[in-house]
Amino acid sequence: MKKSAVLWLGLGWIGFAILPWYLVEGGSLFAAGGFAGYPAGPAGTGLVLGLAGGRSWLLPTALPLLLGLAPLLWRRDDPRIATCLVWAGALGMTWIVVEGFAIDHRGWSGEWLVALFGGPGPKQEGMGYGAFLTAMAFLMLLCHGLAARGYCRGDAFTVSAIGLVLALITLFVFFPVAQILISALRDNAGSFAPGEFFTKFLDKSVWGLDCVYSGLRCGVAWNTLFLAVLVGVGTTLLGLAFALIATRTNFPLKGMLRALTVLPIITPPFVIGLALILLFGRSGAVSAFLFEWFDIPPSRWIYGLPGVFISQLLAFAPIAFLVLIGVVQGISPSLEEASQTLRARSWTTFATISLPLMRPGIANAFLLGFVESMADFGNPLVLGGNFDVLSTKIFFAVVGASHDQGRAAVLAIILLAFTLAAFYAQHRWLGKRSYTTVTGKGDSGLPLPLPRRVAWLCYGTAIPWAVFTVVIYVTILVGSFVKTMGRDYTPTLAHYLTGFSIERTAWGIHFSGSAWDSFWTTIEISAIAAPLTAVVGLLTAYLLARQRFAGQRTFEFSTMLSFAIPGTVVGVSYILAFNVPPVELTGTGLILVICFVFRNMPVGVRAGIATMSQIDKSLDEASLTLGARTFTTVCRVILPLLRPAMVAALVYSFVRAMTAVSAIIFLVSAQYNMATAYIVGRVEAGEFGLAIAYSCVLIAVMLAAILLIQVAVGERKLGRRAAGDVALQGAG
Repeated sequence: MKKSAVLWLGLGWIGFAILPWYLVEGGSLFAAGGFAGYPAGPAGTGLVLGLAGGRSWLLPTALPLLLGLAPLLWRRDDPRIATCLVWAGALGMTWIVVEGFAIDHRGWSGEWLVALFGGPGPKQEGMGYGAFLTAMAFLMLLCHGLAARGYCRGDAFTVSAIGLVLALITLFVFFPVAQILISALRDNAGSFAPGEFFTKFLDKSVWGLDCVYSGLRCGVAWNTLFLAVLVGVGTTLLGLAFALIATRTNFPLKGMLRALTVLPIITPPFVIGLALILLFGRSGAVSAFLFEWFDIPPSRWIYGLPGVFISQLLAFAPIAFLVLIGVVQGISPSLEEASQTLRARSWTTFATISLPLMRPGIANAFLLGFVESMADFGNPLVLGGNFDVLSTKIFFAVVGASHDQGRAAVLAIILLAFTLAAFYAQHRWLGKRSYTTVTGKGDSGLPLPLPRRVAWLCYGTAIPWAVFTVVIYVTILVGSFVKTMGRDYTPTLAHYLTGFSIERTAWGIHFSGSAWDSFWTTIEISAIAAPLTAVVGLLTAYLLARQRFAGQRTFEFSTMLSFAIPGTVVGVSYILAFNVPPVELTGTGLILVICFVFRNMPVGVRAGIATMSQIDKSLDEASLTLGARTFTTVCRVILPLLRPAMVAALVYSFVRAMTAVSAIIFLVSAQYNMATAYIVGRVEAGEFGLAIAYSCVLIAVMLAAILLIQVAVGERKLGRRAAGDVALQGAG
């Protein structure tokens, strides 16, 4: 029996016999602590509660732990050890899942259990430290047993990593989504009522087409779909125009274009909407100018489809640019030169060679714009007016006066269906054609300049939009330093002092600003979530890029599912899944960390796979041949070469955690309030200056964090010589 298996068996006994089995309110960031009444009270251990606390259903957990002790009496090469570990792990995990879901805070969780055993039945709280550690120990015992039976060439680390990632994805991705599906089939009383689902699904407010033949509004589903298609097309065209200018012209301000691609990514998603209000709202600067000089009365045109569309274009066009610039750069110049050698005109070459080779990038840029628009919550909340979309409707169904979780679940399913349909349509459009233009052969050709009319079209599109973007960000900055944008331009620091004032008192320095609590919570949650996201993402990337095992394609799809799920759907699903035992996390800091980890994990996975595809597998094999274990090889050989992927995963996850709003708006609490939720509250209260000041602080913090991450992780050293080194050697 391996030492690692013995260690996990010991941890299982610690979780069952020493640590609190149930969740106790209050305490640390994870709010799972507290030892009130230890070891037999609310924080009692599983063993003590089973023996003396009236919770006899916990005692069977000891049987698999006792079964796991049997291999300690046998020789290390005894074939019964593997079977014993598999049964101990499988039985232990099965029992914890069964008893956890069968008994909740009200008694038996199902009517059939009440009919079978009589009601209301025993009660229990959500699982705590002890239950989770014991469940983890059973999972690892199962994985070690499978490795001993020869799975994944007998590599316990690989099998354990696969088991851990699968368990986490099942618990924090598949389980919440399943809860949405189940909740949509229940009425407000919690009873199974499929008729309610069809009533809510086919409601006229969702699918109505009154706007086509009358002055009434269309259904929220059509509004969302129409907006998403507009934004997908608009962001793709803008991103393509910027990418062509950056790669195929001599435009002198290319560095400024790059800067404009970074700013919206680190900007809270609804801040751009606020800037549009400060410019074009009834009291906005542009509206006041037009009224004063041209006697054009202020209007509310910015509230509705136009305002939401413009704000989403500003927010998501840079993402399309980042996708497309790499695709445009990757087009082989030799193909274009061959076309011109055959006497094709520059426009024909661009239309028949260059543009078709950009097809994957165009499809991905459209998909990202479409999905981001579907999931966007902040901009429709700020600028939507009477133009309803699914994300805001879901929010008000959960937190509004009606508090209709069933309706929220139905709307979330529609939103998820639209998103998955977009993924499928993109896959079908690209088909199985090959778009490979980068090979191992040299290509000394130079990219051809754009045809004149294409260049002028790109300039005419991108330059006015770039100027408009600069105006938006100048407005954001100015709006934080004046009393009231559009009415009173008196310089002031009042907004910053309201949110971030610091006072010296008799007891020391006191952070008296109203924004400090949410600011420190956001920094803390983001700082914890970012490295966890990188670890889980890169570990998953290693399994996909370096290992071969049954069900690998399904495993890869499951890791990417959370990217396809809009944030609003994630927030609702987490509320439904983790608001009651056995996993009761609502209102804690841990649920925010978990949400960020599994929302942002796919970026770490894709970055890790892309980087590992450039690392020769012979490096791993050499390490293993010299006697190193897989864990040692990963830490000492592969991880130092993954620094670019680590930076990408850390930066993306930290920035997303700082700026996310669509998912966490459902998950924040009075104790754990995030910065974006605080800003939304200030916007609803009409305190635009304070909201923008807070957003400027967040942007500055994120820029500093990005630089700090790059310095801390460093660059990988490949031991290559520079051209100057070669010249000096030749001279010697």
